[in-house]
Amino acid sequence: MRPVRTFGAAMAIGVALVTAACGGGGDGGAAGGDGGAQGVTVQAANGAVTIPAKPKRIVSLSPTHTETLFAVGAGPQVVAVSDYSNYPANAPRSKLSGFKPNAEAIIAYKPDLVVVSDDLNGVVKALEKVKVPVLLEPAATKLDDVYDEIDDIGRATGHADEAKKLADDMRARIRQTVAASAKAKGLTYYHELDGQLHSVTSKTFLGQVYGLFGLRNVADKADKASGGYPQLSREYLLKQDPDLIFLADTKCCGQNAATLAKRPGWSGLGAVKDGNVVELDDDIASRWGPRLPELVKAIGDAVQKVQ
Repeated sequence: MRPVRTFGAAMAIGVALVTAACGGGGDGGAAGGDGGAQGVTVQAANGAVTIPAKPKRIVSLSPTHTETLFAVGAGPQVVAVSDYSNYPANAPRSKLSGFKPNAEAIIAYKPDLVVVSDDLNGVVKALEKVKVPVLLEPAATKLDDVYDEIDDIGRATGHADEAKKLADDMRARIRQTVAASAKAKGLTYYHELDGQLHSVTSKTFLGQVYGLFGLRNVADKADKASGGYPQLSREYLLKQDPDLIFLADTKCCGQNAATLAKRPGWSGLGAVKDGNVVELDDDIASRWGPRLPELVKAIGDAVQKVQ
């Protein structure tokens, strides 16, 4: 089982934990670039969260939200991030776990704001009990969720203007990439999460990203009760013979075009023979934050190549 760095707590093995809808706008508090300076209330998945003053000691238990914090300019306010928060390189990584969070270990950093994407081990209630503001911003289920969570984090940290600029830039880059790519007329694809052939369907956030280009997902017909993350069989995939194969298990599992060609029967797949196997960065492909346009660009480039 590969390390989890995904949409929800277990997408790495093809099973997403679909939590509450992400935060939407907020009420009260100051507006503008220093929104948190005079106090602000943000509507997150765990309800209305009030940050009484601009936070100076932020802890992030989510790799995605760590990226967002630094992208909106709140990096200097971050004192600790989870063990899987490996980007940016200067993020203060610690032994804190986002998947087995320990409230006491978090409290030891004396945070005035904690940002999480999953409420595991009852961490949200445990921190709220000692009056530590917690923003629960779950895995995105649609593109608007991404921008909404960036707005929440920006306002909560006193960087509302920077957050808006970031979201606007992401929207523009994604629109530009999609506009530059011809619609994939009937092209099919397979997105691989791990070596056990777990994949995603069009219902998922990732599936919607692929849908921007009109690609058809070969996993859709195989999904039954897996919540959008089915495990496909080798026989099924060989029969489907997808036009494009996207690998999101290059780092965790050492997969690439060459390893695929060595799998029994895979060398005969059109995508393998024609060089249409796309080796994605695991982290970028599993996070819904500021680097999302890079994933969209990788997909767009692959579509253009096949057209």
